Amino acid sequence: MIHNDAELQDTQERIAFFSRLVANMRQVEKPENFKYMASEYLAEIEKMHAEVMAYLRCHASEPAPAEAA
Repeated sequence: MIHNDAELQDTQERIAFFSRLVANMRQVEKPENFKYMASEYLAEIEKMHAEVMAYLRCHASEPAPAEAA
């Protein structure tokens, strides 16, 4: 869960890094290996993207969203 703007920036940088990694895999890996290798990275990108969206939905004057139980 993202609690402040510094964590937001870190998460956005991780998303960009993982996205570049998967994009590179698309070019260099065999098709039969790509889906298996990329699946965990793509799942992590989706999770981080959801966290970014939850954080951005709140105004800066509001507390960060609580972590789901």
